[in-house]
Amino acid sequence: MENISLHKKKRAREARKKQHTVTVKEVKMRYKIDEHDYKVRVNQATKFLHSGDKVKVTVNFRGREIQHSNLAIDLLNRLANDLNKLADIQQKPLKDGRNIIMLLSPKKIEN
Repeated sequence: MENISLHKKKRAREARKKQHTVTVKEVKMRYKIDEHDYKVRVNQATKFLHSGDKVKVTVNFRGREIQHSNLAIDLLNRLANDLNKLADIQQKPLKDGRNIIMLLSPKKIEN
């Protein structure tokens, strides 16, 4: 009896070692982002996706900028288009108060 429980504990310990916990990394930007800054954010997201993490992309607004939310959605769609080889859109762009949020998850590697 005791021997069986030891084997179960050992198998559970081995399984925990092999697990990879998925974390959510965040990339923040404004909708009026310059081209170089945009490329830096794309590179950050690429690095996060290569390491197997999900990426939460946030576009935040100040004051009356919220009226231009369509530009932010276009920016997020452009980012998703640029990362389409590495990531799938898990959550489409959604308004959340003064932010618009999109969630990307890394694509499964096919062998």
